[in-house]
Amino acid sequence: MSEDRTDDGTADWPTTLRGVTESIVATLGPNDRWNQAALGLHAPDDAGDPVTAVTWGKTRTRGNFERQGAGVIQFTTDPREFVDAALDVTETDDPVRDGAAAWVEVDARRIESGTEGDTEWVRWALTPTSSTVRERLVPTINRGFYAVVDATVAASRLDVPTYDTAALLDRLAYFAETVERCGGPAEREAFARVDDLTDWRARRNESF
Repeated sequence: MSEDRTDDGTADWPTTLRGVTESIVATLGPNDRWNQAALGLHAPDDAGDPVTAVTWGKTRTRGNFERQGAGVIQFTTDPREFVDAALDVTETDDPVRDGAAAWVEVDARRIESGTEGDTEWVRWALTPTSSTVRERLVPTINRGFYAVVDATVAASRLDVPTYDTAALLDRLAYFAETVERCGGPAEREAFARVDDLTDWRARRNESF
């Protein structure tokens, strides 16, 4: 395990970010417990600009960012932890989950806000202050893992008016098939959690 912190209180990200990288963010709530939620990290186009993230609606993550101005970003290798963070209310005593391969403490600064439809969004600049790497992995591609991640995004949008529900249900059916064919036991267990936390299969059957 290695830790990185510079003298000026900043640190590097523990991995190279490209496009939008899905992560789990832990933010400290008013009950002194850590709320675990999914968070997309937007890599900057210019190296000197900060990594940013957008919160949608009045979520626990947004409220905790506003109160604390900080959080802990985790890069997890466990799809089950990702599903719980994305689709369920998950609170823990400690910020770092067992499946985190690396994590980084960040300062969160509000830089922009607006609305899309009836939903308010806030964009945050995330500045690393400390990073820790627990394990280095040999890169592998498991389509089931990425299907689980995409499924949580689709499931979280099911009741958002600006999205087409029928199209989202079709996407979830495709992701379910991909996990069944290409995923391992952890991915199948994670997708079972998607089933438990949403009613997407029943809603899709009703639409036929």
